[in-house]
Amino acid sequence: MRMMWRGITVSAALVLLAGAAGAAGPPSAPLTKCPVDAVVSGSTCMDKFEASVWRIPNATTTNASLVKKLQQGKATVALLAAGGATQLGVGFTDNYAPCADSGQNCTDDIYAASLPGVLPSANVTWFQALAACENARKRLPSNAEWQAAVIGTPDPGPDNGTTDCKWTSAGTTVNTGSRSSCKSARGAFDLVGNVWEWVADWLPHASGGVCATWSAGVSPTGDLQCLVGAATTGEPGALIRGGSWNPSVNPGPLAIHSGVTPSTQVGDIGFRCAR
Repeated sequence: MRMMWRGITVSAALVLLAGAAGAAGPPSAPLTKCPVDAVVSGSTCMDKFEASVWRIPNATTTNASLVKKLQQGKATVALLAAGGATQLGVGFTDNYAPCADSGQNCTDDIYAASLPGVLPSANVTWFQALAACENARKRLPSNAEWQAAVIGTPDPGPDNGTTDCKWTSAGTTVNTGSRSSCKSARGAFDLVGNVWEWVADWLPHASGGVCATWSAGVSPTGDLQCLVGAATTGEPGALIRGGSWNPSVNPGPLAIHSGVTPSTQVGDIGFRCAR
């Protein structure tokens, strides 16, 4: 039996309510497709490459279409160069100003891109990384999302300089995606080595710079873990993952460090974004 309620049959109203409830709930099917600059990792689109940060002039006017392409994952190095964009944070350079270390003055100024064949940007604070992801309509991944995405990336070998994850060979960073074996099961490159990667999570700051390694049963190569201890003053610790080119630490799929503050800005910390 159907009844009228404010001009709508009860049966129709129930259909509308069911549709609204369905829209508010979780996706009805697993994520199967991401933009071309990202890979599917569970319910997350994780950037395929470590971020390169670009300053795009006239981002809201003459270059608005370029910004849109970047936000859609369709930008290329050639398109960015044609628009007069400049890559930042390369070669131990801190040239993000006027985008401040605190993330202020960064809106419509710096943009994170996931591109192959470029050096990853570093010397970037957590706040600047967050702003660059946000301007690109992305975000920093959580620690758990990063861990899911790294599955399948091998523990670093001796670094043969061509295919292994980048860590002990001469020089510093290498171009994104240039190490063919440093690839996760989902298809993301360089999650191990090259540059440490900021993730969204903060924890108590590991005090005194005292770090440990995972037990041999968990990580035979002794990936660094720097979560023990907590400072009682100063800034919190922001998590970085994966290790870097710096041979003084052990990189790997479990490498994790909270002994750096969100305002840290050094040449072996970068990031990647997620959607």
